[in-house]
Amino acid sequence: MTLRNEKEFNKDVVLEVAQLMAVSARTAPKARGNDNLEIILADGETLELIAKEMESIADETGMAFFRRDAGNIRNAHVIVFLGTYIKTQGLKHCGMCGFDNCAAKEKYPNTPCIYNTHDLGIAVGSACSVAAAHHIDNRVMFSAGQAALKLNLFPKGIKVAFGIPLSATSKSPFFDRPAV
Repeated sequence: MTLRNEKEFNKDVVLEVAQLMAVSARTAPKARGNDNLEIILADGETLELIAKEMESIADETGMAFFRRDAGNIRNAHVIVFLGTYIKTQGLKHCGMCGFDNCAAKEKYPNTPCIYNTHDLGIAVGSACSVAAAHHIDNRVMFSAGQAALKLNLFPKGIKVAFGIPLSATSKSPFFDRPAV
């Protein structure tokens, strides 16, 4: 008989769930069938790099929750990052971005297209459902996404991103956090 302690494979299982989350996000519905998502995983030493960047953002902006969230990143096993390009859909009429149509919006390339950010939200929800189905603690973090963007972890052109840190310990590090 072979005995294995859960601590021997815990992080491997969390990484496997992160990979399942990435695939789930990829297969989530997309507006007009256009896939503008990029999905990356970060673990190991990269987590500390991200946490330090979040602390720098807190110092630069005075947004204290970036520092609090950096502590959460240090307690994570892996982060699933999802980001989107903000390409237009070529619609003649929409207006949800604040412009009359996609042609008018294209004059302002840093203004997000609502369809891309909507698709990102659906993909994040799909990914989180996988984590929940496997009882892996997680939390969607704007702050981690901002740090990933500042560190250029995504391919060029990704403008909006979220990070979903994952953990499998006896107590979730992502809840019962101090309000800031």
